[in-house]
Amino acid sequence: MMRSMYSGVSGVKGHQTRMDVVGNNIANVNTTGFKSGRVTFADTLSQTTANASAPTGNLGGTNPKQIGLGVGVSTIDTLFTDGAVQSTGKNTDLCLSGNGLFVVKNGSETYYTRNGAFEFDESGNYVMPGNGMKVQGWMGTDGVVSTSGAVTDISIQIGKAMAAKATEKTTYSYNLKSNPPVVTQYSFKYTDTTTTPPTTKTSTSTNSGDYVGASATQPVTVTFSDGTKTTYTSGVYTVGRSLPVTTSFNFYDSLGSVHTATVLLEKADVGTLQYLDTNGNTVTKTGTAWSVLLGSTDTVTEADGSKTTYSLGGDTLTFDEDGVLREATSFSTPTALNRDTYDATTLSYTPTAVSTTSAATISLTASVSAPNGSTRPQSIVLDYSTVTSYADINTINATPDGNAAGTLKSISIDSSGVITGVYTNSVIQPEAQVAIAQFSNAAGLTKTGSSLYQTSNNSGTPNVKGASDLGCSITPSALEMSNVDIANEFSDMIITQRGFQSNSKVITVSDEMLETMINMKR
Repeated sequence: MMRSMYSGVSGVKGHQTRMDVVGNNIANVNTTGFKSGRVTFADTLSQTTANASAPTGNLGGTNPKQIGLGVGVSTIDTLFTDGAVQSTGKNTDLCLSGNGLFVVKNGSETYYTRNGAFEFDESGNYVMPGNGMKVQGWMGTDGVVSTSGAVTDISIQIGKAMAAKATEKTTYSYNLKSNPPVVTQYSFKYTDTTTTPPTTKTSTSTNSGDYVGASATQPVTVTFSDGTKTTYTSGVYTVGRSLPVTTSFNFYDSLGSVHTATVLLEKADVGTLQYLDTNGNTVTKTGTAWSVLLGSTDTVTEADGSKTTYSLGGDTLTFDEDGVLREATSFSTPTALNRDTYDATTLSYTPTAVSTTSAATISLTASVSAPNGSTRPQSIVLDYSTVTSYADINTINATPDGNAAGTLKSISIDSSGVITGVYTNSVIQPEAQVAIAQFSNAAGLTKTGSSLYQTSNNSGTPNVKGASDLGCSITPSALEMSNVDIANEFSDMIITQRGFQSNSKVITVSDEMLETMINMKR
């Protein structure tokens, strides 16, 4: 008689526990990043009044006779399903989706959370504003963030200074048109002072390598290989070469002052070239040489009165018949360059002969002389290694490094958790990256309150990486809502209430039966 009462008591206790979990879920229906709980029941030990018996020759087998002794709470699970994304418009808020948690620290104590309501404090620390715990991640160095080291506090002070950095490299990209028309003839009028009186004559040349400068007082008519003919009043024109492709880029000296360099590319000679392939074999192909030359006089006077002197040797780029730039040796004899005898102009630049070797990188030297006499020399590598030379399109572009001095004015965060800084000098670079921890069994983490978790014996050790490395994604300017489904919770509440009532009734009926048995003596 007492077994049913104690079974009813266990049922009441179990359903009370389930109601506690349902109540906690509903209480946290609007808690940022909250993960709902779930209770599962299991029956307890059963009392065996008769064991099972095996079949015999005359009788069949019998099943065991067992009386259950009630119910117990099997598990209280934390459900780590994603909550809905709620946009906030605050650029420091982060919503994490996927199997991961943010990492925060309080001194030496490490905690984990799905609550991404972060912000920067007065010292530039990225923190949970409710408790001051510091968000962990990796800090960048010179715009490069490495996630291979240990995590540390993320600290980015708005207004921090960026030092000026001199340009060291200019990277050329995209395509250099392989089939531009070349000059086949030029002609211009000049004054012959050897006659009396001086007479006007015409100088014409079809000799490869002859060049002339054009001006308003000395127009030059140029005939090209495609049959077109144009008269120019500026520029330099060389028989056997294309019109120059102009590439200009701004570069910075060590003080952060900006200067402009102009580099020209002229298609020059076609011949054979020889290079080593990846297996070390010598390959001979037809190639096209391009001369790299300065697009202005060697010395430029800047707006502040300083003078920048440029130096660039006779450098050559050679593309093979497949449009690939090769570091090679050319078997062609470079064409000799000769200025027209009757040219009376001031040349804007001087054509440069091609060399018998080709390189992928070329050195440009720029020396800035200030009015006070100080000089700042620097060497800039012009990297053409990724440039191709295919027909019909000319998209070559130069991108220099270096920057002027500046200060950090704003930040943004992307879906990988990379915090990017925007500086007043127009430099945009990564400053830090938010770390994400992933556990083999996130449900095994121990809740410590304030939407925080800590590791337990059954959670596993955290695998701390960037969000994209773990298959997670971050939505900036948003927060993760609670994953509590209020409709399910109300349904569970009804079911729990009925279970509690039913078990209470078992206790009541068992009590009445005991009372009836006692009254039998009367």
